[in-house]
Amino acid sequence: MKLVALLRSISVRPTLREITGPLQSCSFQSDFVPKDPHAKPKRYKYPPFYDPYGPRPPPSDKVIELAERIAALPTEERIQIGPTLRERLRHPKMQSISVEGMDVGTHGGAGAGSTKAEEKKAEKTAFDVKLEKFDTAAKIKVIKEVRAFTNLGLKEAKDLVEKVPVLIKQGVTKEEANGIIEKIKAAGGIAVME
Repeated sequence: MKLVALLRSISVRPTLREITGPLQSCSFQSDFVPKDPHAKPKRYKYPPFYDPYGPRPPPSDKVIELAERIAALPTEERIQIGPTLRERLRHPKMQSISVEGMDVGTHGGAGAGSTKAEEKKAEKTAFDVKLEKFDTAAKIKVIKEVRAFTNLGLKEAKDLVEKVPVLIKQGVTKEEANGIIEKIKAAGGIAVME
């Protein structure tokens, strides 16, 4: 009995290398200090606003005087400052941005958007061809014509023609659109250009 107790006390515990294997090793950071579970989180003071360039010096007296003079100008003259400075400093003209029919350009406003839309309609270079209707007897001929200029398969062209009225070609020139309309008309259908 004493011998068993003696052997148990002498038994060698396996080393870390024996547990992990000969080619694996487990290392710990020697300077690692575990986090105190009772510590309160640190509170950082954030600036009142984010400035990516850091603090800037206050504007000079010249700049303040110039700003006051600009603010005192009548509205008609203040409107001319931007384009004049752009020309003088040789900055490129800002391009207007259209968002789904709404013009959000450099001038903004609904009035500016409507004038731009009228100009775009007048300068239209790309047209869409829409199949309005066709004779039921000439359905096969119309399907063949649609296949000829859309690169669709027979089934896709048939499905497209059956969904009348439908756009069959988009973004084509005026001459090409007129040619397509004539071909469909000869086949027995009615197409329009939009």
